[in-house]
Amino acid sequence: MSAPTPEPAEPAAVPVTPAAPEPADGARASLEALRSEIAKAVVGQDPAVTGLVVALLCRGHVLLEGVPGVAKTLLVRALAASLELDTKRVQFTPDLMPSDVTGSLVYDARTAEFSFQPGPVFTNLLLADEINRTPPKTQASLLEAMEERQVTVDGTPRLLPDPFLVAATQNPVEYEGTYPLPEAQLDRFLLKLTVPLPSRHDEINVLTRHADGFNPRDLKAAGIRPVAGPADLEAARSAVAKTSVSPEIAGYVVDICRATRESPSLALGVSPRGATALLSTARAWAWLTGRDYVTPDDVKALALPTLRHRIHLRPEAEMEGVTPDSVITSVLAHVPVPR
Repeated sequence: MSAPTPEPAEPAAVPVTPAAPEPADGARASLEALRSEIAKAVVGQDPAVTGLVVALLCRGHVLLEGVPGVAKTLLVRALAASLELDTKRVQFTPDLMPSDVTGSLVYDARTAEFSFQPGPVFTNLLLADEINRTPPKTQASLLEAMEERQVTVDGTPRLLPDPFLVAATQNPVEYEGTYPLPEAQLDRFLLKLTVPLPSRHDEINVLTRHADGFNPRDLKAAGIRPVAGPADLEAARSAVAKTSVSPEIAGYVVDICRATRESPSLALGVSPRGATALLSTARAWAWLTGRDYVTPDDVKALALPTLRHRIHLRPEAEMEGVTPDSVITSVLAHVPVPR
């Protein structure tokens, strides 16, 4: 009599390990942590902080405009201290030369050859302080760097590091001794962020911090530490690139930009480059808020900072008190929103 066939053994239980978090989720958390780090030094400027993060995600540049004393420079310095990125600062003055920004060839007597000495533009985060105080020739030295991500000296192109962001500041009320940025230069900036005067509550908070010993020149003492780096930015940019855009949203962006070209208050409306910029910033904002698709509200949220410097008012409209922001707000109110 043959032996009974043994029952098949129960399969061993395979331990279930929790799925590892997506790199993009960690990157989003790191970039959100930037706000709390920067808030250790700068009070009440959350929209400007968000704009700088959006610019980093879109590989764009930022123009910060505000009266003296509203922490424009401190904001950029705090951002640099919160990121594991190299940063440099250039104080733009009337006698600044293009080579002071880009670098130049220097003769080495020991080797009897010229060698290239990189300028401060060879960095990840360049703070261009009071950019409208330098002549157009020096302003133009940034054009190639901002658009092509390279600097050409003596016919040789030299690539800039990645990431690369120019954060420029300017004063909107002091015009004596300044050189207004031409339209071509303004169009190189992805966003124009206004840095307003703080509210009464925020200003009291600022004074309290200074009374407690806060020193804006010593950010380490304020406890600011790096919370994000190049790997986080790369993962975030990859995720932003996958954020879907429906044909209706693309049409909405185009309709907004075309409406500015037909506005009677404007001599110059938003160009197609401005339309692509608005789409890029809306995608970045959608991803930052935790979605993988763009909504009309995302477009509206970024319309003012993305478009306000890409339109040009007619003189008669300017005399009547019309502002770029009021024109864009009116356009947003009249362009049909897709459902």
